[in-house]
Amino acid sequence: MRPGARIRSAIEVFDDIIVRHRPASVALADWGKSSRFAGSGDRAAVGNLVYDALRRKLSIAARMQSDTSRALILGAAGHALALSPDAIVAAADGSSHAPEPLSADELAGLTHAVPDDAPAWVRGDFPEWLAPSLGHVFAGRSAEEGAALALRAPVDLRANTLKATRDKVLKALAATKPAATALSPVGLRLRAPEGPGRQPNVEADPAHGKGWYEVQDEGSQIAALLAGATPRSQVLDLCAGAGGKTLALAAAMENTGQLYAFDRDKIRLRPIFERLKRAGIRNVQVLQPGDAAALETLGPRFDVVLIDAPCTGSGVWRRRPDSKWRLRPQDVPERQAEQKALLDLAAPLVKPGGRLVFVTCSILPQEGEDQIAAFLESHETFMSVPTATAWREAKLPGDAPPSANGRSDSLLLTPARHNTDGFFIAILRRTGTGGA
Repeated sequence: MRPGARIRSAIEVFDDIIVRHRPASVALADWGKSSRFAGSGDRAAVGNLVYDALRRKLSIAARMQSDTSRALILGAAGHALALSPDAIVAAADGSSHAPEPLSADELAGLTHAVPDDAPAWVRGDFPEWLAPSLGHVFAGRSAEEGAALALRAPVDLRANTLKATRDKVLKALAATKPAATALSPVGLRLRAPEGPGRQPNVEADPAHGKGWYEVQDEGSQIAALLAGATPRSQVLDLCAGAGGKTLALAAAMENTGQLYAFDRDKIRLRPIFERLKRAGIRNVQVLQPGDAAALETLGPRFDVVLIDAPCTGSGVWRRRPDSKWRLRPQDVPERQAEQKALLDLAAPLVKPGGRLVFVTCSILPQEGEDQIAAFLESHETFMSVPTATAWREAKLPGDAPPSANGRSDSLLLTPARHNTDGFFIAILRRTGTGGA
């Protein structure tokens, strides 16, 4: 496909997303099925263009002085397809598979910058109604943090230390030019593609089939490592989902002790079985999905209870940019209620001296520091473990990174400050023998 055809196809897909309120992945998949003439490179290029336009919807609209699908795709085409303004003009020639020629205003928009006095939510490409929350947590840096969440994300991998070392995986994937991650001692990173490029399918590599590594963002790896699961311990992953953190915890436990994996949703939990087998994990017991009563019968036996709680997903906007525009104000209190219920369920299962680890892939204070403050106020037998202490006890390299929210009793990771997805991590220790 010529650049003009790629641009026109992206406009059609974007219209499908906006007008019909469809997830971007579904709209792109349907376009691919109906466009058999498009090769894999074309599908990757159109996908990049659509996702880049979604990532930077407000800042592009400010440059182009329009928020139509055509304006947003044209405004994203320079970066997404590595095209100069002249090349975009040449591509939009009005031919049978190309967009109509650019107007004078559209041409000017290709070279305009976002005004310096534009609001933070425009410069940071996030919904305006979130400005108070993000302004609070980031103390005037919300535009910078939002802009980092509007960039393409790398692919991070976690070496499965039950089967391989990081060096072994680096050598196995040398053709893809991975690099060691800066914070996680078991992580590898493949840079985000530029222009119309695409990431290699690392899950098709024989090394993945052998269980040498899993795809897992570095922030998620840090959350699992900070949990402090050790060999021969008793651990509960309360929101196991497909098992990403379960696998990381099992590796930290060196396949010893007992690790329970639980999730309310049987569909989310279903992939865990294949992943456990491939990773060579033997110390995990997968509990019946949704059976909270069975959990309560286990009693306060756990050294670590990890809650990877459901949340708004604001920390992963780089990977799911359409989700930030679908987020509604009422979604936040709904997620908060779910999180509180999980904390209340988990607290009695932690043994005295054990840890309750609360994680969300969110940058919103309502789902992080505010949630933990409310929990500690109502659960006097728990106290925060300083991030520096948890980092040292987990034997992670170097010093703990500074939290993006400026706090020392929790860790907020963000792409702007740490080059990870957005993750909130709080480590709590149960101190007493009384009720939780």
